[in-house]
Amino acid sequence: MTYLKKLTAALAFASLSSMALAANPLSVHILDLQSGQPTAGVTVTLEQKKGDAWQQLGSAVTNAQGRIAAMYPADTPMQAGDYRIVFKTGEHYARLKQETFFPEIPVQFHVEKTDQHYHIPLLLSPFGFSTYRGN
Repeated sequence: MTYLKKLTAALAFASLSSMALAANPLSVHILDLQSGQPTAGVTVTLEQKKGDAWQQLGSAVTNAQGRIAAMYPADTPMQAGDYRIVFKTGEHYARLKQETFFPEIPVQFHVEKTDQHYHIPLLLSPFGFSTYRGN
């Protein structure tokens, strides 16, 4: 394959990859710090703040890679505002028959730029966690 054909194929693939990300504005990922492995089978909910209350927008379960690629409701444009992801980690540790201090981990965040992709990774252990805005 010539250089130009390889470059064209790479650019086409990159374009498709960015279109896939743009298709859903929110994704999550859980990594278990204790094992160093992705955390599959964890239920995650998405809520949006409406006035003083939280309204659930969706729920999904992490796949074998510990990911949910499309957390935001399909075919719905993201609105600016306050959101909360709730990782139901107690279920995961109950399956492992392992004690945990955090049965649920709520992560509240604010969206201003609705044309961007938001990724929220969770680094998890039985007695602690960390999160940040990923890409």
